[in-house]
Order: sequence, then structure tokens, then C-alpha cells
Amino acid sequence: MATISKLSNPSPAASLSSSFKPRSFQPSYLIAFRRPLTNFDATLSSKLSLSTNSPLNASFVIRCSQSDGNGTPTKKTVLHDLYLKGGQSPWYDNLCRPVTDLLPLIEMGVRGVTSNPAIFQKAISSSNAYNDQFRLLNLRKLVSMESMYRELVQAGKDIEAAYWELVVKDIQDACKLFEPIYDETDGADGYVSVEVSPRLADDTEGTVEAAKWLHKVVDRPNVYIKIPATAPCIPSIKSVISNGISVNVTLIFSIARYEAVIDAYLDGLEASGLNDLSRVTSVASFFVSRVDTLIDKLLEKIGTPEALDLRGKAAVAQAALAYKLYQKKFSGPRWEALVKKGAKKQRLLWASTSVKNPAYPDTLYVSPLIGPDTVSTMPDQALQAFIDHGAVSRTIDSNVSEAEGIYSALEKLGIDWSYVGNQLEVEGVDSFKKSFDSLLDTLQEKANSLKLVSL
Repeated sequence: MATISKLSNPSPAASLSSSFKPRSFQPSYLIAFRRPLTNFDATLSSKLSLSTNSPLNASFVIRCSQSDGNGTPTKKTVLHDLYLKGGQSPWYDNLCRPVTDLLPLIEMGVRGVTSNPAIFQKAISSSNAYNDQFRLLNLRKLVSMESMYRELVQAGKDIEAAYWELVVKDIQDACKLFEPIYDETDGADGYVSVEVSPRLADDTEGTVEAAKWLHKVVDRPNVYIKIPATAPCIPSIKSVISNGISVNVTLIFSIARYEAVIDAYLDGLEASGLNDLSRVTSVASFFVSRVDTLIDKLLEKIGTPEALDLRGKAAVAQAALAYKLYQKKFSGPRWEALVKKGAKKQRLLWASTSVKNPAYPDTLYVSPLIGPDTVSTMPDQALQAFIDHGAVSRTIDSNVSEAEGIYSALEKLGIDWSYVGNQLEVEGVDSFKKSFDSLLDTLQEKANSLKLVSL
């Protein structure tokens, strides 16, 4: 069952221009422990309940629990409007057991799920929901799985094989829940993403083999294999796409790297040799909030009034320019030739949409980034804030000239966009590696505590 704590905040401005002006705000009210819902009765499932949160750190959060989590029909929410009127697919950036906790969110309009090593680290290490399956992982089953994964898992790494066994089950179960959306949209939506090992971020061929293996073992039409947009993995993206495997390219922090990701997708489609490209799809996960986190620190070091006035504006400005590039690259003769074979655009996916600075509007990385053929994957905080007071209007390209001005102004102040992109990429890969390694340590501890001597 999903447990929710809610704190309402003032509605942020819907336009791109106003979103470049982050403001401080104070909570307007707090829903106390188990107080009946008011305006949320129409949108939240009866399986959702409230829990207390202090005003200092209260947020609207979905948490995993141990119950079965059945969904019930709900009325239309702003998430439905986001898709039907805004052309943007709302996805949920989280996954844990039981996956049936996703049913209320699907009813509310969520159309896909993203996961990463940090999400699974939190889910598996903080829950007992995985213990039964983990306990049943006997040596024969693990050896069988390792034989499929022989190019990637060396002898003796049974704990890592156990990790993949746990993850694959969650991904398969989630794919089943979203399969109706996948079918209804003819393969355009309803995807669940699973990432290759972050240890392969600098390994071109290893990433290709890992992606092929994951695609084979998950064996669901609506799975996205996540590959990082590191320089060594750009060729991997082309190769995996050329093999007819759908990909979520993750950890994109700069426009230059984003263009390389688009080219890899187009190159892969052209190299596939397929006459029907309609089932090979992709999203490009462009990270936003982390960009402001880093650039704000750089602006504060500069310290001039001009620099300080640009805080909280870099991420959305860069995202608007990324969308401009998207429109340019997916048009013209080259793209039209692929469309004739059924090719679908590689949609821009806005990732890292939660607000890190409490002085900023809590939908800062959602409301200004609404536009056709895009995806917004939202963790608990961003998702519930947008459900609460988000508004749908086309904002992503409503003021591109202002975005260009902000981008240039930052450069004039000495902000090196190449440095920002590279630094955030290093931090992102390192963060996922640490989460992955920490989870393997946790699984070994679980194996020891459960006396699984075969592991």
C-alpha cells in the first residue's frame, strides 16, 4: 500500500519566464495524521492513507509498505490532462515491492516507470519484501542465471546474480501492469526502465552485452534498457538500437552530449537493417535539477548581483534549448527517410525533477518543461506537488529567446557548460556505482543473516 504525507504549497507560475524567477514560500497548511482528505478524495485511491510530517520537512510522499496494494478507479487528474492536452507522458521515478502499489498511480494517470541502482538500493535494503525470493535463490538457479550472464558475471559473483534475479522480477511485474498502456498506444508509451550495471559506464562492449542480456532475460516488449550517456557508451547506444532493442539513455547533462545521443539513435536505426522500425523506440533522459545545484554554487562563488540573479534559472534554460535541438534533429530528409520505415522520435525525458533547494517552487522542474512528445519522470515529491497544484500549458518553448539569453549570460559570467556536463556525469556515475556496491554488500549481509550458505 502506498502511504502519503501531504503539504500544500502555493502554485508556481506556469510560464517559462516566471519559472526563471525562483521564490521563497511558506507552507499554507499541513494535513495531520489520518485526517480525512479534502480535495484529494477525487484523485487518490482508497488504498492511500495519510501520515504525519513536521512542517519543516513535510512533503507529499508515496512510500512502500508490505500490503498487497490494489488500485481502485479514480477520477481524472491533472496527470491525464498533462498527457491528453500537453502531449507529455507522466512517469514515476521509483519502484519497490509490492509493484501493485503502482496501480493507484496508474489510475491517476502515470504512464511509465523509471528505475536506477539508487532506487533499488533503497527498495531492497530497507524492506523485507525481498527476503522470501532471496531465501529461495538456491545455487542451481543462480548458476543457471550466471550461465546466461557469463560474459558479464565472473565466477564467484553469486551475490550480483542474486541482485539481478530480484531486479528482473520487479521489472517484469511492473511491465505487466503497464502493458495495457503500451498496447493502447501501439508501443509509444507504458515503458518500464532498468539500467545496466553502473560498473560498465566506461565499457563500450560490456554495456552492449549487458543490454542484450537484460533485454533477453526480462523478455517484455515494454522494457527500456537504460544506458548512460558517457562517451564510451555512445557507440553502445548505436549498437544496441541497431539490434532492435529499445533504450532509455540516461545521465545526459549537456546539449553537446544530448546531440551525440540523438545521432547514436539515428545511426542505430539506419544500421539496423530492419524494414519495420516501429518497435524500436527510445527516450533521452535529460537531467535538470542537478544542473541548478552545481551552477548555483558557481554563481554564489562569483557573488555579483548579476550572478546571484541567475540562480535557479540555468537548468530550465538549458532544457528549453535541448527541446529546440530535438525539434531540429527530428525533422528534415534524414529523419523523413526513417519515418517511412516506421521510426518513432526519441522522446526527450526530463529526469531529476525533484527540487533540491527549498526556496524554489516545488514544480520548478515540471511546470516549465511541458511540451509535445516529451516525458517527465517524477519522484514522489515532484509527482504529488504537480498533482496538488500543477497546471497544464505548453511552456517548454514559450520563450526560447529568454532561455538563449540566460544560457549566454551564464557563459559570459564564466560558467563553462562543458565542465558542468562532465562534472555532473562523473558525479552521477559515481553515485550509482556507490549505490550498486552498497546494495551488493547489503545482499551479502542478508545472505549471511538468512544463513544462505550457497551464496
